[in-house]
Amino acid sequence: MALHYDDRRSVSLRLSAMQYSVAAVFAMLAVAFWIFQVAQHRKFAEMAENNHLRTLPMRAPRGVLFDRHGKVLVENRYSFTIALVREQTANLDDTIRTLAAATGIDEDSIREVVRRRRREPSYRPIGIVEDASLAQVAAVTARKYELPGVIVQQVPTRQYPSDDIAAHLFGYVGEVTDAQLRRAGYEGLQSGAIVGQAGIEQTYNALLMGKDGSRYVVVNSLGREIEALREQEPVEGRRLQLTVDYDVQRAVEEGFRKSGYNGAAVILDPRNGEVLSLVSLPAYDPNRFAVGIDRATWHALNTDKLHPLQNRAIQGRYSPGSTFKIVMAVAALEEGIVTPEFKTHCSGGAYFYGRYFQCHLKRGHGTVDMRHAIEQSCNVYFYTLGSLLNIDQIHKWATRLGLGVKSEVDLPHEIEGLMPSTEWKRKRYNEKWYPGETISVAIGQGQVSVTPISLALMMATVANGGTLFKPQLLKAVDEGQGWKPLPPASVRSLAQMKPSTVAALHDGLWMVINAAGTGGRGRIPGRDVAGKTGTAQVISLQGGKAAAGRTDKDLRDHGWFVFFAPRDNPEIAGVVFAEHSEHGYLAAPIAKYAMETYFARKEGRPLPEWPAPRPAPAAQVAANAVGMP
Repeated sequence: MALHYDDRRSVSLRLSAMQYSVAAVFAMLAVAFWIFQVAQHRKFAEMAENNHLRTLPMRAPRGVLFDRHGKVLVENRYSFTIALVREQTANLDDTIRTLAAATGIDEDSIREVVRRRRREPSYRPIGIVEDASLAQVAAVTARKYELPGVIVQQVPTRQYPSDDIAAHLFGYVGEVTDAQLRRAGYEGLQSGAIVGQAGIEQTYNALLMGKDGSRYVVVNSLGREIEALREQEPVEGRRLQLTVDYDVQRAVEEGFRKSGYNGAAVILDPRNGEVLSLVSLPAYDPNRFAVGIDRATWHALNTDKLHPLQNRAIQGRYSPGSTFKIVMAVAALEEGIVTPEFKTHCSGGAYFYGRYFQCHLKRGHGTVDMRHAIEQSCNVYFYTLGSLLNIDQIHKWATRLGLGVKSEVDLPHEIEGLMPSTEWKRKRYNEKWYPGETISVAIGQGQVSVTPISLALMMATVANGGTLFKPQLLKAVDEGQGWKPLPPASVRSLAQMKPSTVAALHDGLWMVINAAGTGGRGRIPGRDVAGKTGTAQVISLQGGKAAAGRTDKDLRDHGWFVFFAPRDNPEIAGVVFAEHSEHGYLAAPIAKYAMETYFARKEGRPLPEWPAPRPAPAAQVAANAVGMP
């Protein structure tokens, strides 16, 4: 009997529903198969394998760092790590309690480490005690039956030079953070991986990390190792050769410490932009980070009023003081406003835009031309240039010399200084720039600020005649087949200064050191050192209110000394910034010591020793006044 139309329609619908249901079930099975067999294959394979096998990670040693002459700067040593495998613990609380008692580690600290890594697979070892002492290892070994799931691993650990040398340049390493794991460049890493967190260690982390290995062992039902099956050896990170000269770096840091100053210094090869030395003091001991810095030490570093974690060389922003007169000279000469023979009379001060501006020498310098104005750092001369130039012309040449912008050195977290312009003030304050403000800028005061590395670049650019390099710290990489040099540092811009400009600048800066200028403490017979001192006024920058509660030393001005040598064929240039040194000329001996070390190293002579201190010239001490050079 034929089915009624409605019955046929009902059967058809049920068949269609069944077909869709079967299709959906197969689709779900296919998705599940893909998830378990493809997407999470590694996870489930590891879980299955760890039912009777244990895969122990073998951390790869990080690549060794060398200086430009092949001296080892940063290497590795082996240490013991006491780790916990939660899966193998009968009672996690009891194990943590017993482990704390055996190692002398605070129980809460251990629980915090375990809590932080709680999302990781339970079969993966968690490092509890980094760089464990032999006594701690012996205690854990002696109580191994009370500590199921606790193992001792031998791991490579970063070893930095003693005395915190070049701490900010090298940076430090530490466990990868959750935020880093979400960033590009950290793919494939797992919690607990050791990565660079600052300095060269961070910039070139991908090259330095290497590839971790594995050790496969058979374990019994209690998780104890009963047989080693095989090992996949770790691959050490690449060896890196830096442009740094260790002897120059050591000399600068020794100079700072024996002078009693904190501060920063950057020394460059003006011929190619290579960084010979980069110093920031006070510093910290990177070795403390390499073994897992404790909470108290980290808190102490972050609350220290001297800010030892700040890399002053690339993150400090200061008034340049009289070193900025070099920029003013370049701008005035290159813009055709004056010639090197342009003269001004200084009687100790002058009026500009209705206001009296003092020179640092109250009796005045008399009539001076460009060379002698640089030599004697005459404020009135540069006030006059400031009245002839506009702020945008100064901004143009300051930027071409590397000021007010980042240097692009291969270190992380660099900040830029400030070189004001009419556009900057309009955007920042919605106000126009007044010519009277340019007068203060003309002697490196007012709104202008610089970082030490940008001032070093300015000096290197003046030294080489106008080529602004991108400073570079990495010189060569060893991919396993010997050193492979990197391409030369890139040229950021060509200031293309006129030969007459370069000659006048080099002459004036040479006279600062070798004639009647304030840089006599940087003089080296036969080396034709050229340079300039500067003073950054702390009170005027921070205001009297900010000075409340500070010590006399905190209120002293900062001292600058910029330099290059030899004058006619420069091969070393840079800056020394002596924090609260009060006078720029007191920073000059540090630069002199660095230059003497550089030339002695180059010529194969014995390295110099830091000279005994001598009293400051009375005339220079008395010259502590407004616009002190």
